[in-house]
Amino acid sequence: MAKTRLVHRCTECGATHPKWGGRCPACGAWNSLVEEFEGPAEVTTLAAGMALFPAGIATPIGDVDANTARPRFTGISELDRVLGGGFVPGSVTLLGGEPGIGKSTLLLQLLAGWIGRTLYVSAEESAQQVRLRAERLDAVRPDLWLLAETSVPNIIATIDELKPQVVIIDSIQTVADPDLASAPGSVVQVRGCAHRLVQEAKRRDITMVLVGHVTKEGGLAGPRVLEHLVDTVLSFEGERHHALRLLRASKHRFGPTNELGLFEMAEAGLIPVPDPSQLFLADRRTGVPGSAVVPTIEGQRPLLVEVQALTNAFNGGGPPRRSVQGIDSNRLAMLLAVLERRARMPTAQHEVYASVVGGVKLSEPGVDLALCLAIVSAMMNRPLAADLVVCGEIGLAGELRQVSQTQRRLSEAARLGFAHAIVPASAPAAPAGIKVSRVSTLPEALRAAGLIGEMPTGLHAVT
Repeated sequence: MAKTRLVHRCTECGATHPKWGGRCPACGAWNSLVEEFEGPAEVTTLAAGMALFPAGIATPIGDVDANTARPRFTGISELDRVLGGGFVPGSVTLLGGEPGIGKSTLLLQLLAGWIGRTLYVSAEESAQQVRLRAERLDAVRPDLWLLAETSVPNIIATIDELKPQVVIIDSIQTVADPDLASAPGSVVQVRGCAHRLVQEAKRRDITMVLVGHVTKEGGLAGPRVLEHLVDTVLSFEGERHHALRLLRASKHRFGPTNELGLFEMAEAGLIPVPDPSQLFLADRRTGVPGSAVVPTIEGQRPLLVEVQALTNAFNGGGPPRRSVQGIDSNRLAMLLAVLERRARMPTAQHEVYASVVGGVKLSEPGVDLALCLAIVSAMMNRPLAADLVVCGEIGLAGELRQVSQTQRRLSEAARLGFAHAIVPASAPAAPAGIKVSRVSTLPEALRAAGLIGEMPTGLHAVT
């Protein structure tokens, strides 16, 4: 009988090496090699699973039936938005998020509204715990079946017996295949179990959702090959002490990956947010220095978000502190340098704290101008106008560059009652109902906002 052998496997790419090293030679990841026991059973199990599929047959592309890949609505509007219409039969989705963020709640609500037989496999919680949550969410119905199991062969046997349309595996890190010579949660087990479950989903043409753990850095735990095996990778984000939850797709083979779904956590479960701008600005205080409103674009959805900044005089004793939340720290450092050099603002003499209200993370360059105005407003102790919105990218020379879909951004601002906007000079024509000040440089924008002196004669406003 063949024996197992000790190998060192990379948690990022899954490559094996005979000895440990600080860096994986295959993918270059640091401190990613872990000890694993590998044996012939792993190869045998994967080969047995592949034998279930018949040999592929080449077909003219015009003869392929595209209707089989049509998505089916889930009944949850924000989830359908991110998925581009819903789940595709035979697809496998990986859903990741921090513990307690609401992944199980979202999936139970999905199964509660699904027309047809569904199966929820709980590999972490007991059946009683899932039943109590289902009662709270009003998700107890005859077609929803519950299985508390961690063995992949037993899960597949239950799928053969019930023949469900949707299967939820909660979570992929806690299920195990007894034929694989590794502990549950190891790289071998996660990769092998995911590969087997993906094969079964494709063979039976059922929709399957795998719940994944996340690391302390926020990425999905397990080997990187896990994300390559599935069709869609969703991330469920938000602050545990905040009611807002954000759903994003980092990979989606059946649609775009730039859409954003928004939910509000309530006692009855997750509630889709149809008007997120109203939610983000609901508790905004006007007349306070260090606050600016920026219209952003997430996918096809315009959002109005408040950017806040706070500055304190720096007393020495090391570099001034910079603290950010929801904004890239490197972007903040660059903008502070531009303010210091191009606008003559003494940012090196201040500690700067910047935050995006509501737990949203903004990565697009259109937030540059709003962040700069919020910082200068805090430094000068001068609040911006309550009905002002700003958007624009700032270059290293201090010039303002236009951002995409400016008209849609300003239309959303006008809908919410904002009357004035500061945009780059090259921006397209503004919609009716909002006055626009066009500026070419950062100092001009600061003057247009009333933060440093008078507006120069070269600046003009159009309606």
